[in-house]
Amino acid sequence: MAVATAPGASLSIDNIVELLGEDADYLLNHTSTTIPKETLHLPGGDFVDRVWVGSDRTPQVLRSLESMFAHGRLAGTGYLSILPVDQGIEHSAGASFAKNPAYFDPENIVKLAIEGGCNAVASTFGVLGSVARKYAHRIPFMVKINHNELLTFPNKFDQVMFGKIKQAWDMGATSVGATVYFGSDESTRQLIEVAEAFAMAHELGMATVLWCYTRNNGFKVDGINHETSADLTGQANHLGVTIQADIIKQKLPTQTGGFKALNTGGSSYGKLDERIYTKLSSDHPIDLTRYQVANCYMGRAGLINSGGASGANDLAEAVLTAVVNKRAGGMGLISGRKAFQRPMDEGAALLRAIQDVYLCEDVTIA
Repeated sequence: MAVATAPGASLSIDNIVELLGEDADYLLNHTSTTIPKETLHLPGGDFVDRVWVGSDRTPQVLRSLESMFAHGRLAGTGYLSILPVDQGIEHSAGASFAKNPAYFDPENIVKLAIEGGCNAVASTFGVLGSVARKYAHRIPFMVKINHNELLTFPNKFDQVMFGKIKQAWDMGATSVGATVYFGSDESTRQLIEVAEAFAMAHELGMATVLWCYTRNNGFKVDGINHETSADLTGQANHLGVTIQADIIKQKLPTQTGGFKALNTGGSSYGKLDERIYTKLSSDHPIDLTRYQVANCYMGRAGLINSGGASGANDLAEAVLTAVVNKRAGGMGLISGRKAFQRPMDEGAALLRAIQDVYLCEDVTIA
């Protein structure tokens, strides 16, 4: 099905049902009986005033948060649609931009975010710094401050700092983003570095966003990759909000039971309570994602899920992820490769389709 691209056009609930296909009833009519929606701090146009105004965040940080919530097609809803393009480092530039070499030019990244109606654009010091004077006042900048680069031989997986917080502030950024690979050998150092960076960002008046990824080959047990289990990713989220991330970025959960799997045989890992699996979550993707939201201080820090890699059914997959995130109580989507690995008009249309899910009143909180 073609996405409507005319100005003001949007996906209807019928379009969303068609894109979800056989999963439509399963996702759109699910009633969550795990963590009641009434106990969550849900997104809304008053989110900053309702949730953050009583915190220790300074007026400058509140203004930075509000600048994101007030921008783009989702302005005033409390939901966020963010274009992240740091794959030139994280996945190597050639591999990321070969499908669409136009995005070797940083200006096209920012143009896509603007054309796609996003709340913010997230990218590297180099990308955003190269066009800051032209665009920092036109769309909120989110500077990704650390990365895992793939030129070290053999490849390793370690997030290292690529610049200073003051640089992000100088270029007019309203927020900074960072990644911690929880569970990895270097996670303690990453946690310390990011906590210090976030404290400085808040001091300067910028909001903070943490990519709370779990990463360890040992998390893959009996053919199941528990790096996307709700219990492990939920705990990663809880660590993220502990160092005062204002927004948490997390992969959509695919199952749960990571702590159980890592506590079999003679191994001992972490702590668990059976009620995590019997009361606080189920095998339904909306309930699994709601457990992630709960670990973000019951939604006080917004949960944005990542869009994942580009594939054969990007539009349907993006809409499905948005439906799950919204119905779980999440705050939005941060989707990159599905958008920039295609012509700009198609990428912008896909971003707008994601936003349509959050604008659609028929897609409700489960």
